[in-house]
Amino acid sequence: MSERAAASPRTVLLRRGEVHSPADPFATAMVVERGQVAWVGSEGAADAFADDVDEIVDLDGALVTPAFTDSHVHTTSTGLALTGLDLSTAPSLGAALAAVREFAADRPEDRVLLGHGWDAARWPGGRPPTRAELDEATGGRPLYLSRIDVHSAVVTTALLDLVPGGITPADEPLTRDAHHAVRAAAFAAVTPAQRAEAQRTTLAHAASVGIGSVHECAGPDISSEDDFTGLLRLAAEKPGPRVVGYWAEQDVEKASELGAIGAAGDLFVDGSLGSHTACLHEPYADAGHTGTAYLDAAAVAAHVAACTEAGLQAGFHAIGDAAVTAVVDGVRAAAEKVGLARVRAARHRVEHAEMLTPDTVAAFAEFGLTASVQPAFDALWGGEDGMYAQRLGVQRARLLNPFAALLRAGVPLAFGSDSPVTPLDPWGTVRAAAFHRTPEHRVSVRAAFTAHTRGGWRAVGRDDAGVLVPGAPADYAVWRTDALVVQAPDDRVARWSTDPRSGTPGLPDLSPGADLPVCLRTVVGGRTVFVRPGE
Repeated sequence: MSERAAASPRTVLLRRGEVHSPADPFATAMVVERGQVAWVGSEGAADAFADDVDEIVDLDGALVTPAFTDSHVHTTSTGLALTGLDLSTAPSLGAALAAVREFAADRPEDRVLLGHGWDAARWPGGRPPTRAELDEATGGRPLYLSRIDVHSAVVTTALLDLVPGGITPADEPLTRDAHHAVRAAAFAAVTPAQRAEAQRTTLAHAASVGIGSVHECAGPDISSEDDFTGLLRLAAEKPGPRVVGYWAEQDVEKASELGAIGAAGDLFVDGSLGSHTACLHEPYADAGHTGTAYLDAAAVAAHVAACTEAGLQAGFHAIGDAAVTAVVDGVRAAAEKVGLARVRAARHRVEHAEMLTPDTVAAFAEFGLTASVQPAFDALWGGEDGMYAQRLGVQRARLLNPFAALLRAGVPLAFGSDSPVTPLDPWGTVRAAAFHRTPEHRVSVRAAFTAHTRGGWRAVGRDDAGVLVPGAPADYAVWRTDALVVQAPDDRVARWSTDPRSGTPGLPDLSPGADLPVCLRTVVGGRTVFVRPGE
């Protein structure tokens, strides 16, 4: 498909399929005009539109849904991971070192070798590679390998030598300021052309899995101003998924100058559980400390008040229970200063929000905080034998990611991947929420789907999108899938909602082991941005 073909929205009739729309739960057809949904309805009524459209798409039974929104993405890092060394499936330290050795041999022209995804917690012995081992495997070249959570990394001596002013880290893997320094040095060696190609790769991949919008979570500790503004410019100029930008800096004016809608995203209150840097009230089960605090409640309060006054969203990265408490206490103080109604109207966000208590859940609801969460974290690290249990013990680990409690309290949910931490995989994300490893935290497929479509739009202040109804943006995906069902996590969900007579639109069967839907086409604002080859 050429850019010219996608340059202007066409009037399109889609028919003979299944259209997921609350406007008509039995809809089989849809009309798109001037980039918006113009009509949804039955096959018989579709005949009236056939002579007045530019194109008719025969769905041949395919499912049409709103396009997904991934509410937490690092676009350039994802692209570099997609084109770089992926260690997420390495079964052992030896296999990881062999992969590094092969990658270095295959990329003699790279100024710096980039890789991602290692997780020593899943390797026999639980040990990451040492600097000496990586020096040998690369032949002394600069190498940056981020841990799967992107909150720590292992590097070679040659990369340390590229850090301005130099650093002499005492520990491996590198965390906190040392990690930020080596990451900046590694990414500084990436050329503008490589960076743009990485961004294009990510957006094309997102479109291929039915994602129509991404929330870029950038900031000075994560990427660069040029990276951020280049991505926003690319998204504005080229057909593809929409990009909503967040810049994680306490300088509110800077965020606005860069074109961000919020001084938010990964504004770190703490780190991650995997790297032992999430900030806890009680010590880690496998370490004699409580993690790392980057911002306290006073700093949070000042930032929330400043953003509220400036008409921007504030947002924070908070994973540990102590970090989430600091956010809640700070938002409460800000509300006392600028007014609760103004704080609620601003739709401030908390990214990840994994270790919640009944009190902090209630505070999220009180202050209208959006919980921008990643269900794939539980699929990857949950369970009695998972990383969460290793770090916290089984009892505390069972409390993590309480999606059902958040929904019951009325907390807005927006789902994302934190890619490259976990893959861009929207149906897998919905499945992970519906089949949470801790049963009491499960939500219905319908609720999870809503959080990954409409929830992402609501998180940026749009209540009119992420759903296929007349007047909504024509952001949709077409899927090849099996029969549709109305799926609930257990019998606590009211029986009427799963009865066909209720008129609840069906969704694919996402039971563990079932095949996930395959994206055939993705459309953003009425423009086709992806068509599966052969379709």
